[in-house]
Amino acid sequence: MMKCPYCGYEESKVIDSRPTEEGNVIRRRRECIDCNKRYTTYERVEEVNLIVVKKDGTRESFNRTKIINGLIRACEKRPISIDQMESVADRIEQNLINSMEREIPSAKIGELLMEELKLLDEVAYVRFASVYRQFKDLNSFINELTKMLDEKKEN
Repeated sequence: MMKCPYCGYEESKVIDSRPTEEGNVIRRRRECIDCNKRYTTYERVEEVNLIVVKKDGTRESFNRTKIINGLIRACEKRPISIDQMESVADRIEQNLINSMEREIPSAKIGELLMEELKLLDEVAYVRFASVYRQFKDLNSFINELTKMLDEKKEN
């Protein structure tokens, strides 16, 4: 219910409804059922503020640009378009929003990114994984590659 700004009555009828020019807000003209005065309301989707909890415990606002930048670095000189990278970032962001968690560990974002890269491009996946997992030596790197090859054989 929307209270009338003139008399406070809680019931109104919608006379006209249309999206704003940007398309992310609906403008509604209403008429109070009690006093018959008209007023305008705006309806918008509530933006979800995601907070990323980093490994050291600090918190910062979710920044989609960081995902895109990580993808650009991992996909450098690979046949991956910016549209494909944008789609990956969209899926990750939507996954985080759908989780209904407001505080997201940075490790979860990294794991989601690696899952997406594994499907998108194996070389980009290995590049990202080598930085993200901070392989300590050649053996840990080879173990990751072996695991990838084994998964590929199973499929």
